[in-house]
Amino acid sequence: MFGWLGLNRRGRWLIRGETISRPQIIDTIGRNYAVDQHGRWYFQNGPQRGFVRLDYAPFVLSTAAGGEGLSTHCGDPVTRLLGAHLDEEGSVLLVTEHGAGLVIDTDLDWVLSHLHDARGGTPDLEQLAAALALPSGRSTSLCLRFGDSECVLQRLDADLAPAALGFVRDPQPRAGEKIASGTDVLLH
Repeated sequence: MFGWLGLNRRGRWLIRGETISRPQIIDTIGRNYAVDQHGRWYFQNGPQRGFVRLDYAPFVLSTAAGGEGLSTHCGDPVTRLLGAHLDEEGSVLLVTEHGAGLVIDTDLDWVLSHLHDARGGTPDLEQLAAALALPSGRSTSLCLRFGDSECVLQRLDADLAPAALGFVRDPQPRAGEKIASGTDVLLH
């Protein structure tokens, strides 16, 4: 099924644009959230598969473990950082062992506390502005350190992120793919 389930930039599940608030449904979707070979994220419930429209990325990351760690909107702890990207508006997209995740805007101070410049110091406003001004695809002069991982912060425009990082924001059926309709089967 396509077009009825979504994930917003705050890490909230949506059905036809309305926020899901029942904890049991949220937990069920989170436990059964996966990606297919085409980069389309979905919720699997028995034989039914509901593809998820992403407002930004497959995961939304927020601080956990007393503010030092990160976890996905599904509650999975992040242990490895594989890439770090900065879009044209200052949003930060991290690639982790779970996939690509947008750092929620309320936790951008976490990002700043883990960024350093070439000298190992905290970047100043001038360095941050210079990183934002770079064209997409360029490496900044900043690094993000998380646990044992360290990644150079790359500039990546938001509209180029899906192709660059292997995910689909608005999944559509592929030629010859069977499509089910309705949401009642998925949520019971």
